[in-house]
Amino acid sequence: MEHDFTMWALFARATITVKLVMIMLIAASLWCWAVIVDKIIQYRKARREAEVFDRAFWSGEPLDTLFDQIGANPRGQSEKIFAAGMLEWRRSHKQDGNLIAGAQARIDRSMDVAIAKESAKLTKGLPVLATTGSTAPFVGLFGTVWGIMNAFIEIAEAQTTNLAVVAPGIAEALLATGLGLLAAIPAVIYYNKLSADADRITAGYEAFADEFATILSRQLDS
Repeated sequence: MEHDFTMWALFARATITVKLVMIMLIAASLWCWAVIVDKIIQYRKARREAEVFDRAFWSGEPLDTLFDQIGANPRGQSEKIFAAGMLEWRRSHKQDGNLIAGAQARIDRSMDVAIAKESAKLTKGLPVLATTGSTAPFVGLFGTVWGIMNAFIEIAEAQTTNLAVVAPGIAEALLATGLGLLAAIPAVIYYNKLSADADRITAGYEAFADEFATILSRQLDS
């Protein structure tokens, strides 16, 4: 008797429990790839926006003019951090032109809050990769153990250890482990890469905020 060992045939012959495990792993893999693609696009956009803003910031144009051009509702991440600092800077001025006490601390806090919000957006979705990377192999292993258990039951019922009888059930069970690794390996690799990318982008925002705070501090002291 010939057996079909294509992926679809192995899936079709599996028990309902193993099928559910396989479907779960395939869904997790697709979800991870959706997050990966989305984050790659988001990070590239964030880096381009930061480069464009840095050129504008260091072009020598007055900061008030740059802030007026950006407006109260900036779209870029660097622009939002800059706008948070500038908005607090303007609010810290009294009607007579003098500064309200504690202006520097409030400006720093405003930019820190803006950075925290942007950092949260950068890392949103990454826990999906971490969870999949750590749990998918075990979910796949559960499917394999369940499938092999059923394979041994079928062997006992058939009262034979012929490889032709054993192989289909074992192959179906091992497919679950394969799908678990297929979901976990890219998830772990890209989680590490994307986490490092997010940290570098956030570090760039923090460096800019420190430089901007230094510029405002000079104006405060003068």
